[in-house]
Amino acid sequence: MVSDGAERRAGGAPDAAFSTPEADMTARRDLEILVVEDRQVMLKIIRRLLIELGFVRIDEAVNGLEAVERIAAKRYGLILSDWNMDGMSGFDLLKHVRADEAARAVPFVLVTAEAKPENILAAKAAGASAYLVKPFKLDALETTLEAALAAHGVAHPAATG
Repeated sequence: MVSDGAERRAGGAPDAAFSTPEADMTARRDLEILVVEDRQVMLKIIRRLLIELGFVRIDEAVNGLEAVERIAAKRYGLILSDWNMDGMSGFDLLKHVRADEAARAVPFVLVTAEAKPENILAAKAAGASAYLVKPFKLDALETTLEAALAAHGVAHPAATG
């Protein structure tokens, strides 16, 4: 997903006109994120990068089944999930989330080493907000998260508050 920076808030004014760096950081601190990843090293890397970007409310699940339990118990503002996991894949988790009335509108980013065009198309068709290929750097994660949030009507992290 590509954002041209021209997203608008409900009032029609460009979002940037209402945002400040301080508001961005507050909104990022307030956003509840669920990271679903079965590899502990990758889970730690994603957590560290999210913290560098100012996100601090980060829960973790080691597979899709655990994520389903967490999603049933808590409302998240963003879900990042690995695709390939035992028990329930990230793709199956995505389909579960999109079928769940309470969670279907949550931005969902699939994170995977699979860059196959058919996987990207399948993810989009199933309702993925964005698709991030491993390995990735901080700027790619930030751009992807901003696009995912924008795709769900959160044009700017400050708009979540």
